[in-house]
Amino acid sequence: MLTLIGEGPPPYLAPFFTLSYRIDPPASPDSFHDWPYYTTGPHDIWFIITCIAFMAIIRDVLRLYVFEPFAEWRLMKNLNEKRLAAGKSVKTNGHNNSPSKKDLQHIHRSVLRFAEQGWSAVYYPIQFIFGLYVNYNLPNQLLTYAPLWAGYPHTAIAAPLKFYYLTQTAFYTHQILILNAEAPRKDHYQMMAHHIITVFLMGASYYFNFTRVGSFIMVLMDTCDVFLPIAKMARYMEARQIICDSLFGIFVVSWFFTRHVLFMLVIWSLWSEAPHLITLQWDPANGHFLSREYHWVFLICLTALQIIQLLWFQTICRITWRVLSTGEVASDDRSDEEN
Repeated sequence: MLTLIGEGPPPYLAPFFTLSYRIDPPASPDSFHDWPYYTTGPHDIWFIITCIAFMAIIRDVLRLYVFEPFAEWRLMKNLNEKRLAAGKSVKTNGHNNSPSKKDLQHIHRSVLRFAEQGWSAVYYPIQFIFGLYVNYNLPNQLLTYAPLWAGYPHTAIAAPLKFYYLTQTAFYTHQILILNAEAPRKDHYQMMAHHIITVFLMGASYYFNFTRVGSFIMVLMDTCDVFLPIAKMARYMEARQIICDSLFGIFVVSWFFTRHVLFMLVIWSLWSEAPHLITLQWDPANGHFLSREYHWVFLICLTALQIIQLLWFQTICRITWRVLSTGEVASDDRSDEEN
């Protein structure tokens, strides 16, 4: 128990900074043998709130003091080099050779876009690596999905898995909060629906003891998200076309494989395998929450995510075709224009 004179925060603050509901480890755990184990409960919300606040602070610090200053310096340097090559020079004292209003507007927009993507470029690689670690230690497999359902309900959760789940839930909840703060895009409502469904599925799978399939889906989703923000940042920094297109190509391949092949296999496994490995019944006293009704709820939500992702993939294919047919640099078709 944490106390005021202990190493941690006082008891009433402990749920904000430490994992709650510690239990004795299972007699024969099939994963994370040397880690403490926990169960779920309402106090986990306080830890999520702390993570959201921490992420908001880190995001703004990186945006204001790292990414925006760097982007402005880099783009002004690029503009200066272009104008020098054209026999001009850049001045900021209001004389005739100062950058045009159009140039400054373009730089300002690119700086904001670059900084917006910076947090994602930091978060996704870190969380993706941690997600790989979590799934590597679980009995999850890439192409065999029976272990996702076998042994349900998985009421005892190892500390790394619980931390992964709560921080991921905090991240996507934070994304919902900041979605309207960023410059609007054409797929605003699709993105909002995606995040809301994602947070709902995270919360439901956590509470209903489906953390194994949930952690597997999360790492699938994060795979291509590692490359997308970096590709966008290269585009906003006017990097060489070969760099932008290579990053975009890696993103396209990883998107298709993880979100339209492996993710569809998970949905198919939920439809065909789960009912044979899990008794469809409602038994909350024993941590068993998969009734026939909730089986359909999960199927519908995962299918809805797939439909949204297919709409986005249509845009991705259009950009890919334009790059291959015209040779222009890959750009965000959802809109870089602000209105």
